[in-house]
Formats: sequence, structure tokens, C-alpha cells
Amino acid sequence: MQIYLPFLAAALYIAVLFVPSRLRTAGAGLSLLAWLLHGATLWGSIFASDALRIGFAVMLSSALWVTVSVYLLENSNFSLDGLKVFLLPPVALATVLPAIFPGALISLAGKTTMFPWHVAVALLAYGTLTIAAFHAVIMTLQDKHLHRLRTKPLSPRLNQMIDNLPPLMKMEKILFRLILLGFVLLSLTVLSGVVFSEQVLGVAFKWDHKTILSLLSWILFAVLLVGRHWRGWRGKTVLSFTLSGFLTLMLAYVGSRFVLEVLLHRSLA
Repeated sequence: MQIYLPFLAAALYIAVLFVPSRLRTAGAGLSLLAWLLHGATLWGSIFASDALRIGFAVMLSSALWVTVSVYLLENSNFSLDGLKVFLLPPVALATVLPAIFPGALISLAGKTTMFPWHVAVALLAYGTLTIAAFHAVIMTLQDKHLHRLRTKPLSPRLNQMIDNLPPLMKMEKILFRLILLGFVLLSLTVLSGVVFSEQVLGVAFKWDHKTILSLLSWILFAVLLVGRHWRGWRGKTVLSFTLSGFLTLMLAYVGSRFVLEVLLHRSLA
């Protein structure tokens, strides 16, 4: 049964796209069911007896599961139906990826109880900053829509989806709540990786590409938050820092694991 769950969850995510906006309750219920099945597949994929399964597909799927969590939460307060066409197709794809690229099992034997928490916080940080990057791209489209509405409008369907979004100022507030939360989680991830490296990860601290890229991503988000607070940064500056920080973090975790597992066919254990 476990092998069919990710495909069922992906099918439900796609089905949500065809639910009319007027049937919002039905769409929300179907989205919640898909999200629950997605979470169940991740639980079964990541957690095994005395081991954790880690890999690029599991991490990407986990990040997008957190993204859907935020979408469902915010959609209960504001109408975000315009986002589902952008969000749900990549989520559906990521749901089935762990079945194709399962990654590797990392034994918990000899590791402290902090290790699973370190992994969980890292996944939450990555997921939160994923939705922040996605949110920033949608805000850019929304801003262009407002400036080009009369001179060079976007496609009618895209116009309708963007019109269903909350006002740009409200979208900006949501974005910085996401970035702040993601930054706090990323700080905890980096701190546990640096201070407790040998106890948590089983290896002495070293300056590898993952450590350097994670710290660079942390610096980019820190600069963005400081710039927002002291300089009132908005618009293209916010988009540039958000996407740069996210892409750097993606290269540190998902990117490196994709190269190892898919391109080089090497184990992570």
C-alpha cells in the first residue's frame, strides 16, 4: 500500500487544479487530503527502524510539503486560489520523486538524540525558505501585472489568477514572516551543524561546500532582514536577495545530493 500513496497524493494535487473557485470548500478539503497523504508518504520514506532516509528527492518533497502547509494555512485567511496553478504541479512531481530516487539510509546507532531534530529543523528551514522564494516570484508577477495592466497586459488567465491574490502589501507582510521564520530555523540548523557537528553528524566539523554554501545563504538572508528593517528594502532588491539565498541553500543541500545520487550514483551513507 505504501508504494501507491505518493501517486495517489500526486493525483489528488492535480485534481485540485480542476476544482472551480466557487467550490472553495471542496477544493480546500481535497488539498488537505492530498497534503495528509503526502505527509504519510514522507513519514514512511524518511523514518525507518533506527535509521533515517536522506536524499535530494526526500528533501525536495519535504520542502514542498511544508510549502503546501503554509499555503493551506494562509488560504484559510486570504484567498490564494491564484497560487494553486503555480504551486501544485511541481508539488505533485516532488511527491513521487522519493519512490524513484529513494536516497540512502543513515543509521542512528551511535548518534545522539539531537541528530533527528537537526534533520527535522533543517527540513523545516529549507521548506519555509522554499515557499518564501516561491512567494517572492509570485509578488514579482503581481507587481508587473499592476504596472502593465493597461499598457501590456498579461494573458487573461494569468490576469485572473493574479487578481485573486491578496493586495501586494499583504503579500509582502506574508513574505517577510516566512523569511524571518526560515532564517530562525536556518540559524538553528547552522548552529547545530557547527557547534555539535561531531555529536550530531558523527564527523568533525569541516569547511566543505555544504557548510560554506549554508553560511553564505544565512548571510544573504541576514543582510536582507537588516536591510528591510533599517533601509526599508522592497521590490527588486528583496527578490534578488530572497532568490539568491534560496538558490544558494538549494545548492548546499538538494543540489549536492542530486549530483551524488543521480549523476555520480554514489551513496550518501
